[in-house]
Amino acid sequence: MNFKALIAASALLASQSFAIVGIGFHYAPGLGTKMKSAEPATIADNIQLSHEGFDGTMQGFGFKAWIDLLPIIDIEATLNIQFGSYDASLWVENPADQSVSEIPLEIELGGTPFGKANPKFVAMTGDLSITYPITSLPIIRPYIGGGLSYHLNSFVLNQKFASGFIQPNTLDEVAQIVLDPTMDDNTKSEALQAKGQEMKAQIQDKALDEGLKTSIGGHILVGLRAKLPIIPIAAYGNFKYYIGGDYPSEIDAGNMTVELGVGLAI
Repeated sequence: MNFKALIAASALLASQSFAIVGIGFHYAPGLGTKMKSAEPATIADNIQLSHEGFDGTMQGFGFKAWIDLLPIIDIEATLNIQFGSYDASLWVENPADQSVSEIPLEIELGGTPFGKANPKFVAMTGDLSITYPITSLPIIRPYIGGGLSYHLNSFVLNQKFASGFIQPNTLDEVAQIVLDPTMDDNTKSEALQAKGQEMKAQIQDKALDEGLKTSIGGHILVGLRAKLPIIPIAAYGNFKYYIGGDYPSEIDAGNMTVELGVGLAI
């Protein structure tokens, strides 16, 4: 047996199995995060606001770049964007007979990838991680690590937020439309859509003024990366547990994220 050839082949396999740098795209659901619902609460005369919640998994996606500094440590930089949808409604009461009309709210914030839909709570997290390879096996590379996390969270469309941005005359006009006995349903619908556009613009202005809520925390992770020799494609999976981070009072963060993706590795 030619031991020199065997050693050379093994060295080639090990050296070609893992790249120095890589960049990837991944599916990144947030696990265990819950949003509490809110019963109708007054935001103006005869007008209340309520919202539902969500329970379980926030859908998400992300991007990752990594540098392998063999044989000691590797460095990863990750950006994850996660979101959960919830229903929100205005409730307009008719003072004459105490009947209540519901107006479901749809939000369309410019620059978001979701389009016109129910309101969404959006959480963005940037991670800088240092990882340590558990073994030096070719092809498969398990590792553990941790690092710093930078959290950015959007607002929740609740009583406090709505009371602070919707102009009183807009709410009064909404109530007048709903309660006007001279308007048929089609006319009311068109008028409410126009007022909905006004409220959407006011939400957008308020969101831009307030910006995203930011905080700093940390995380620990366990992961696995796999790459065949010579082929410049790698697959990876991470499980992260987050420590710290500041969220709206309605959000009970699950602090867990899974990352499953593929990337270019050179």
